Parts: sequence; C-alpha cells; structure tokens
Amino acid sequence: MAVTTEHRAQVDQLLADYRRGREQLASVQRELAAVSCSADSPDGEVTATVGAHGELTDLVLADHAYRLRPAQLAELVVRTAREAARRAAERTARTLAPVLPSATDPEALVRGTADLRPEEITPPKPARRAPVDDDEDFEQRDWLDADAPVRRLR
Repeated sequence: MAVTTEHRAQVDQLLADYRRGREQLASVQRELAAVSCSADSPDGEVTATVGAHGELTDLVLADHAYRLRPAQLAELVVRTAREAARRAAERTARTLAPVLPSATDPEALVRGTADLRPEEITPPKPARRAPVDDDEDFEQRDWLDADAPVRRLR
C-alpha cells in the first residue's frame, strides 16, 4: 500500500506542476495578445501601431502628411511601422524571457532565428519599385490614348 501512496503523491505532484505550467502559459499568451506598440514619425505626420507579431493594427496620418509626395509618404509609413514593430518585438521578447529555458535567446526566438547562424538565414532582397517621374506634364497627355507619348510644348 505504501508504494501506491507514494506513486499517487508523485502523480499529484506531476498534475500540480502541469497545471502551474499551463496557467503560466495562459498568462504569457494573454500578455502577448495585449502587446501593442506605437511609433511616431519625426515630424508627427504618421503614427503606426502594431501588435505582438508586428502586424499593423492602426495607422494615423496627420492632415499635413498629405502634403508629402505619395512615395515620400509611403516610405515614411513603412519606416514608422518598422520602428513600431521593433518596439513590439522587444516587448514580446521581454514577455517570453521568463518562461524560456535559460540558454534561449528570446529576441532571436521572436525574430525567428532561434539558434541559426546569420549565414543560414539569407532573406531575399526586396524588389525596388521603379522611381516615379514627378516631372511629367500631365496637361499635355492624350488621356484617350494612354500609350501615346507626352507632347511637350515648345
């Protein structure tokens, strides 16, 4: 009977450990779900907010942001969202750190690199968009024939 009692105590301890671990995991998941970080562009034209995975959850453009050229505004939105995502990744790593094994780098885990070396991860270079010719005189375009060249007045 003593062996059964001892075995039962071990099972009870394992179940208690499992429940504690599960509650800790649920707590971390709740914290991660609540991660939201924002960044503002230098002149306040753009405010980007992202979640724990860097997904854009809100974007605010100030009225004066519309004075920028579209390509400038797009670049500013991307830079600002990237900064918000960097902040969210830091916060996510801090949230995960207490529950990870001591040898695990939480920032590398969040980046998706874990124990991989930089040479093992070579992301493809993003395709560059063709520059926009903002000097084109649209008043001289034949809008009925979109392929017609722009006529320049002399």
